[in-house]
Amino acid sequence: MEQPKYRRVLLKLSGEALAKGGSGIVNEAFVKDVAEVLKRCLAAGVEIGVIVGAGNIWRGRQGVDMDPTRADSMGMLATAINALALEDAFIRFGIDAHAMTAVEMTRFAEPFVRDQAIAYLKKGSVVIFGCGLGIPFLSTDTAAAVRAAEIGADIVLMAKNVDAIYTADPVKDPTARRLESISCREILEKQLRALDSTATAFCMDHNIPVLAFGLSDPENIYRAVMGESIGTVITP
Repeated sequence: MEQPKYRRVLLKLSGEALAKGGSGIVNEAFVKDVAEVLKRCLAAGVEIGVIVGAGNIWRGRQGVDMDPTRADSMGMLATAINALALEDAFIRFGIDAHAMTAVEMTRFAEPFVRDQAIAYLKKGSVVIFGCGLGIPFLSTDTAAAVRAAEIGADIVLMAKNVDAIYTADPVKDPTARRLESISCREILEKQLRALDSTATAFCMDHNIPVLAFGLSDPENIYRAVMGESIGTVITP
């Protein structure tokens, strides 16, 4: 059997990715495709944590006239909805899954407890982290980096709407070049929007590599854990 390059990963899924191509908050067909790929990763011995965003429901910047802390609180609640949707979908598709939230809402999901999350991972369950870090002003990119450090993930798999990181926005700039690799320091110095700056600095300080790749084909998740050359590697 083909051996994975990474044994424990933290997969970041955007809210937009969950809704892409569908008519509602979650595209069931797309989530099913993701679940089937994750089942193959689990069968290969990969332990998987998932951070989910909320761009399909709410972004803090939508509340331009709102108190920013309250707007971000709404975003955290939206990620909890997505986490529960993923938990339900994964279980229906034959994956043991547990949603854990940074904000306690025990009637709906387990509170995040690091040791319990690691125990679930070791027994082959997918752990879905909702509510980011439970703190306003921090993105789910940053939550992905922090949770990756907490669970001892080998890498953060940043599944995005573009296939890699470019020197500029490839939609707006035809001269933009695709990058095979880039360091966290370079991202910060060049002010690239590849990754939230707080998440980038955290990964640099805590020696956490990131692989940014496109999720137009969910099979890319399997390719990533197997070490195929896709996307852009962000080195600490």
